Amino acid sequence: MDSINTNQTEDNFKNIFGSEAIQKIKDLASKSGGCFFCTDIETGKPFATRPMAPERIDEEGNFWFLSASDSHKNEELKQDSHAQLLFQGSSYSDFMSLYGTVEISKDRQKIEELWDAQMKAWFTEGKDDPRITVLQFKPTEGYYWDTKHNMAVAFAKRLIGAAIGKTIDDSIEGNIKL
Repeated sequence: MDSINTNQTEDNFKNIFGSEAIQKIKDLASKSGGCFFCTDIETGKPFATRPMAPERIDEEGNFWFLSASDSHKNEELKQDSHAQLLFQGSSYSDFMSLYGTVEISKDRQKIEELWDAQMKAWFTEGKDDPRITVLQFKPTEGYYWDTKHNMAVAFAKRLIGAAIGKTIDDSIEGNIKL
């Protein structure tokens, strides 16, 4: 039995590096609006995960979050700085998994830069709450699944493929290396 990838008539695998990888990271992360932030990653056991939204993605592809110093997440990151971010932008495309390391700081300038008034729901003393920490996630590698063109083209290809009994897919996937 052939895999779905060998049934494809089009090339659907492309590894991306450097500036192309950073642009893909920014595009796919912005489509999802949030992610699952995974810590305590160890083979053979469930990892810890929680939904989070990055406050910013910088030009190097680093993700910036604000987090409480007394959170489980921060405690887990103090033990092991490795983390994984999981993104889903839609039901059919815009998927991404990123792996990297996290640095925790109390950089007041960065807190000021990242602060949003809605954060007061978690930091009741406002931007001067002593529990606020800055998390800088630095991706080192990842994997993406996306469409080559757009959802309309992808949908049309799937419909045609279903009608004629042939795999016609507009997806593209590959490794991300920074």
